[in-house]
Amino acid sequence: MVTNSRPDQMSTLLDVLNACKARNMDKPFKYTPQGIMLESGGKAYQPADLKIVKTYRFEGMSNPDDNSILYIIEANDGTTGYMIDSYGVYSSHDDQQGFDNFIRQIPVEDRDEQLLFSL
Repeated sequence: MVTNSRPDQMSTLLDVLNACKARNMDKPFKYTPQGIMLESGGKAYQPADLKIVKTYRFEGMSNPDDNSILYIIEANDGTTGYMIDSYGVYSSHDDQQGFDNFIRQIPVEDRDEQLLFSL
């Protein structure tokens, strides 16, 4: 599949991740019981330290189990990255209640795609 570089044409997870990479927002976050941290390690951020600047939901074309959500997250220290999860019962986290409660506590500042990915 050919990916599109224009934000208004992004339709796949790969399209969005490529746009994030082009804007240096491609640091993967992971959830731990201590908080959300970069996959490479370091500081564990708490919900008050973070904001969700955009969410994208993707549905699998052939299998409803392929539903996923991408969160673009910005920390109060300027670190911007992403976290990917499956929908609902197919979530990849062992501690479902902890992750679900944690993610709901992060303030959402839903930025327009054009502003988020503008030069």
